Amino acid sequence: MAALSSGDPFRLDGRIAFVSGAAGHLGRAMTLALARAGAHVILNGRDEGRLRDFERELSAEKLSAERAAFNVMDSTKVREFFAGRQRLDIVVNNAVSMTAKPMADLTPDDFGATYRSQVTAVFEIARAARPALKRAAAEAGEASIVNIASMYGAVAPDARLYDSPAKQSPFHYGPAKAALLQLTRHLAAEFGADRIRVNALVPGPFPAPAVVEKEPSFAERLSARTMLGRIGGSEEIAGPLLFLASRASSFVTGAALAVDGGWTAW
Repeated sequence: MAALSSGDPFRLDGRIAFVSGAAGHLGRAMTLALARAGAHVILNGRDEGRLRDFERELSAEKLSAERAAFNVMDSTKVREFFAGRQRLDIVVNNAVSMTAKPMADLTPDDFGATYRSQVTAVFEIARAARPALKRAAAEAGEASIVNIASMYGAVAPDARLYDSPAKQSPFHYGPAKAALLQLTRHLAAEFGADRIRVNALVPGPFPAPAVVEKEPSFAERLSARTMLGRIGGSEEIAGPLLFLASRASSFVTGAALAVDGGWTAW
């Protein structure tokens, strides 16, 4: 049982966290949240240079981080990396591989790549990281996996929000995210006895600043669709992530936490 009687339950001092897609839009915000809470963060992604630049930013802020540049869809690299880790407290599965295309242009390979990044890769990471997570749980009382899903794994996109079919959330994205939500439940059931919690974050409209600047009318349409009447800022993913990653959520597993301004609750 993870003790909550002393200290800040959201602190992650002494914990080790792995974040895939760490240098992306939401990945950066989540990585910063974990590091600022005291965790040593392993930055994963495919672009070594981008990870190096991010690592320098973290170092300048006196935060603890290291790089691990590899493609999470490469199961051999995944197994090799996690076999070399003695301990892992937190795994955040955030990376996604997707080429946006209209329905008429989609191929089976497009579906396959997105499914592999969202389901197969997450499964392989969880399986390969399990020994290191179990060792962390034995020492700290628990460990945590957080999968980053999407509101479009729960509801269909509203085509009326988008200027053209090419800009609509593509057909291979939402179904893969829906599968990730179900995988989260299966992993939670499998890993519960090891005191490894597995949950999902379900972000809603978090467009990148460049998108908002380029297409303000699109951002306005998204805002009107939420109960709070606005889009999310990347920093607003930090609190929900820290909740699921930390002992603050010690009795939470198999859950999907919506962070969408009420989008999926209408």
